[in-house]
Amino acid sequence: MTTGESRPQWPTDKLTALRLGRRLVTEVTASRPGRRAFVDIRPLTTAADADARRHGWNRSDRERTFKLEHWDYDADQIAGFDHDINASLVHATTVIGEAQLVAALEAWNLRPEQFLHPWQTDDPK
Repeated sequence: MTTGESRPQWPTDKLTALRLGRRLVTEVTASRPGRRAFVDIRPLTTAADADARRHGWNRSDRERTFKLEHWDYDADQIAGFDHDINASLVHATTVIGEAQLVAALEAWNLRPEQFLHPWQTDDPK
């Protein structure tokens, strides 16, 4: 993603994942001891995405709408099915397009290279 000289750049594999509608996650500092927190980027799917999946492929879109959510969890609940017990949504926003996504991450003091595929994290979702 080219967003200007001073803006951070997405690693190619992560940018491709986002354009194809895949979710990315990073662990952030929790609100207090005994808690763990994660920020996830979830590309919202459209009717065009559903149609593409029915035909067996994923649609790439540079101007997707993204939902960012910062969740704070009870560390003891993270590994179980009830990870949402005592979980709290700290902050959420929706942005359109890759440039707005980078701007939102900057506002949250996050950088694109911090994000991983969900299976590479302990994110409970």
